[in-house]
Amino acid sequence: MPRIEIILLATDGSPASTAATVHAIELATSLHARLLVMSVVTVPELTAMTAPFPDVLGDAQLEAETIVRGVVDHAREAGVEATFLIWEGRPGDAIMAAAESEHVDLIVVGSHGRSAVGRFFLGSVSEYVVRHAHVPVLVVRPPER
Repeated sequence: MPRIEIILLATDGSPASTAATVHAIELATSLHARLLVMSVVTVPELTAMTAPFPDVLGDAQLEAETIVRGVVDHAREAGVEATFLIWEGRPGDAIMAAAESEHVDLIVVGSHGRSAVGRFFLGSVSEYVVRHAHVPVLVVRPPER
């Protein structure tokens, strides 16, 4: 089995992402892998919706940076080498592009656990990643309440 050296964790700060974060840090620790934490700012939706409010895009980037910096700090406290990226665009496409450009060996994403109908109407970033990734993908569902 190929060695996993770089793990990409895609996070948006949601409960689903929090569960994925825990698993990604544990994996990186046990595999002595580097953790690359990324968040995606969805520019098209923000720009169309908030044209008169240009600070909203900056606010979204600051929020994404706060989220990924928190994960990186947590990973470093666990002894994991960790860095972060913030990309703009559609989440699925951005995750795929980052995975390719950074030559990651594993992608970890959270899942909201929607039904097939929910995925049909709302789309699913985790499903998109599973279908398009050229490396293994770990999809983590949040614990049931």
